[in-house]
Amino acid sequence: MTQEISPGLVQIQTPQPRLPLWLRKGETHFRSVQALKTELRARRLHTVCESARCPNMHECFHRGAATFMILGNLCTRGCGFCSVPKGSPAKQEFSLDPEEPRHVAEMAAQMKLRYVVITSVNRDDLPDGGSHHFAQTVREVRRALPTAKVEVLTPDFCGDLDAVARVLDAAPHVFNHNMETVRRLYRRVRPQADYEQSLRVLRFAKKRSPGTMTKSGLMVGLGESAAEVQELLRDIHGAEVNVATIGQYLQPTRRNLRVAEYVRPEQFDAYRDYGLAIGFEMVFSGPFVRSSYMADRVNEEAAQAHA
Repeated sequence: MTQEISPGLVQIQTPQPRLPLWLRKGETHFRSVQALKTELRARRLHTVCESARCPNMHECFHRGAATFMILGNLCTRGCGFCSVPKGSPAKQEFSLDPEEPRHVAEMAAQMKLRYVVITSVNRDDLPDGGSHHFAQTVREVRRALPTAKVEVLTPDFCGDLDAVARVLDAAPHVFNHNMETVRRLYRRVRPQADYEQSLRVLRFAKKRSPGTMTKSGLMVGLGESAAEVQELLRDIHGAEVNVATIGQYLQPTRRNLRVAEYVRPEQFDAYRDYGLAIGFEMVFSGPFVRSSYMADRVNEEAAQAHA
């Protein structure tokens, strides 16, 4: 049996392992989630927590945390792991909301956030990849919350380093760009991205802004080997990345890639120990870890290690 996961890309179906006990979330917080969703919709804002069906959404929304997703809610790419809606740039929904940067800042201020994470969809249809809009959002948030820290989780901007520089020049405190998976699996997992290009983005970010903490994340459970994960960690450490995050891939919809393996907690510990041994200031590794999950605490621990 086969399944088309993106145009021209077919996945052979294999039996998916059963969800183990360590990947079963307990308590939910329906009222907290609904209240925050209502506030977000009132400002026409999106979160990657919702669009990517993050398993930590109830926990994070309950504690008053969310990762803002800008440049709309339609992505120009079709990554096999991601459930963010895809669409054609010809659609009206692809037009940028000029008020979005201000609305993000207002929402962050209303939530009294001390740490704000901003990410985006890929906008390969725009000449600048949406980098001007991204930078303006950072500036608006910094203006509204001058004592808060801002982390950006950016796309690769098709390798346009001027676009990366534009976001960095808005002075985020943390620059994050995810590698997502090991080199061998890029064609299947990120067919419109390039492993070396993402490494170049990370290297450039550190060179352009040496004082900015850099960060990158990956998913496991897609069929990679432990040796390949170690190779990826060495590659991003070689790009002078300060913080690595490692989490379990969970299939968000039936149209997405299936899980090849549920990685055991002790293997996540081994990846953490390996990353620390080769020089990372912080490695946040665990089944429910996502690149922006507990980002404020990760930043604090990494800053302490750096000091």
